[in-house]
Amino acid sequence: MDYAPLVLDIEKIKKRIFELRNKYVMIDEDLAGIYGVKTKRLNEQVKRNIKRFPEEFMFQLTYFEFKHLKPQIATSSWRGKKKSSFCFY
Repeated sequence: MDYAPLVLDIEKIKKRIFELRNKYVMIDEDLAGIYGVKTKRLNEQVKRNIKRFPEEFMFQLTYFEFKHLKPQIATSSWRGKKKSSFCFY
């Protein structure tokens, strides 16, 4: 089976990386977009395989972080999102 090469725009990716809790992170929604999957599916896999995603790899935003980070990344498709996101580093 042939796979199409993954073409990434480095500048777009750089714009999706944020500093939070003294770490550089990427929000689940943006990471899912890179891999071409829905955010819901990425988060399902994280929850099903939680042992593969230790605290050294990811964390979930607190309500405060979510509310304050959301306006900063308005270019993302956060419109109507109500649940707190996972962050990966």
